Amino acid sequence: MKLGTKEISGRFTIPSGIVTTNVSVLKKIADEIPEIGILTTKSIGPKPREGNREPIFAQYAPDSFTNAVGLTNPGAEEFAKQLQNLKIHKDKFLLTSIFGANLEEFVYVAETLAPFSDGLELNFSCPHAQGYGQVIGQDKELVSKIISAITNKTDIPIFAKLSPNIPNLGEISKACANSGAYGITAINTAGPGYHMVNGHPVLTNELGGLSGKAILPIGLKCVKEISEAVNSLEKKIKIIACGGISTAQDIRNYEAVGANFFGVGSALKGLDLQELKLYFSELGKDLQQNTDNAVRHLKSDNSMGFVKYKIKKKTDLADDLTILEFNDSIKAYAGQFIFLWLPSIGEKPFSVLNSQPFTVLIQDKGCFTKALLGMKEGEAVYARGPHGKRTKPLQPENDLVLIGGGTGIASLYLIAKENKDLKVYIFLGARDKTHLAYIDQFEQLGNVFISTEDGSLGFKGNIVELLKEHLEKGEIKNPVFYNCGPKGMIKALTALEEQYSNKEQIYSSIDYLTKCGIGICGSCATEDGRRSCVDGTFLIK
Repeated sequence: MKLGTKEISGRFTIPSGIVTTNVSVLKKIADEIPEIGILTTKSIGPKPREGNREPIFAQYAPDSFTNAVGLTNPGAEEFAKQLQNLKIHKDKFLLTSIFGANLEEFVYVAETLAPFSDGLELNFSCPHAQGYGQVIGQDKELVSKIISAITNKTDIPIFAKLSPNIPNLGEISKACANSGAYGITAINTAGPGYHMVNGHPVLTNELGGLSGKAILPIGLKCVKEISEAVNSLEKKIKIIACGGISTAQDIRNYEAVGANFFGVGSALKGLDLQELKLYFSELGKDLQQNTDNAVRHLKSDNSMGFVKYKIKKKTDLADDLTILEFNDSIKAYAGQFIFLWLPSIGEKPFSVLNSQPFTVLIQDKGCFTKALLGMKEGEAVYARGPHGKRTKPLQPENDLVLIGGGTGIASLYLIAKENKDLKVYIFLGARDKTHLAYIDQFEQLGNVFISTEDGSLGFKGNIVELLKEHLEKGEIKNPVFYNCGPKGMIKALTALEEQYSNKEQIYSSIDYLTKCGIGICGSCATEDGRRSCVDGTFLIK
């Protein structure tokens, strides 16, 4: 199918703000999923925006969500640099989503990013960001002026992304077409809505756009209205439909009301790269064969539901480091993590130090962890999860080598516990003895070696030097390595470990920013395009 001047590889896209929010993920999907012919970026504005504090994403019903990301983006100039280095196949259409607070900002962003894009999507539809989105999209004259101004500045196709929350959608659609738009994307999230748990609003922003299965009827209604409005015009425009799509039948229904291309977003929750490939491959076959099998690859669990725990025991190790033990267990496995949520303060991800009882290691790194450190025994905390991919069981012929630096220690105990029948070597490093945790528990599972920068316990020096010393002795046979700690430490460790093992036996976990935990927000993207929350917190280099 043709789009603009390109013959594209498939009729699918992932809508703006979902999954492909990082250029590395965008490239990964472009390289490996041919059914996705349109690559839609996150919405980019004139200046960097940090967006809202977590929680930014919540599940209020099965396969139905609220989100309030807050238009997080690096700004037009920085994103232009990223796109400049992005190399994609000729059969892919790069649709760069942009936003602004007024005509001048839209034009500036468009001029900055158009040279590196195949098309521009003008976001007139964000339902929860003050001064942006649907506020602009409700004004027919302003929409027309913005589209006209941008089409006069560039010759690439322009799509207008419209909101379902405006009463004159047909009129706005006509105005878009008459002012030079090549196509329309519909719909953005509905709402905004308000989601609560035990009387507390979940989203830090409180209000959030509605997405997922629940908005499918709204999306169909809106696309029908748009199609009927623009079909009366001499100029025919393309329609990208998104909103609640998960099955081939959903796509057939959207096609019946006038859509040409189809965006699948929230339905992709929890899918790793291989699962994404299987889903889109089968979705393409479904449309060819009039079947509906792709849905079997989707996940419909309720892992985003919050459970209330009380702090049973609090052990302060240092001024900035504490172990919190809760009043119950949690069903979590090695490699998985959870989110802790304090209403009105926020949420953050943590490794599960122990699952029975549910235990976490907390270090003071900001306002959220400071609030946790200030809590007392008996006080309540909410948790969701576990999230993430379980680590693979090891073979008896392997020696297991665990290396943790700082709070990276927390992710190793469950690995040791699940492989206790193997010969286990555990290397724990910290700046001093007060910043080491769970030593007694680790010693019950394997051979423990400790390094501290100040020499207050064990080897004086860093953990890499200590590991090197033991590897040179030849006492560790056929090792499988699991590393967790700061990026610099991981780099030095893997360089050493490659001398004693192959790359397929070296797993590393780096503290990537994680916001949603289900692969949707894309914030935990690695340099090679994997998302650590679904592709694995421990990854092969």
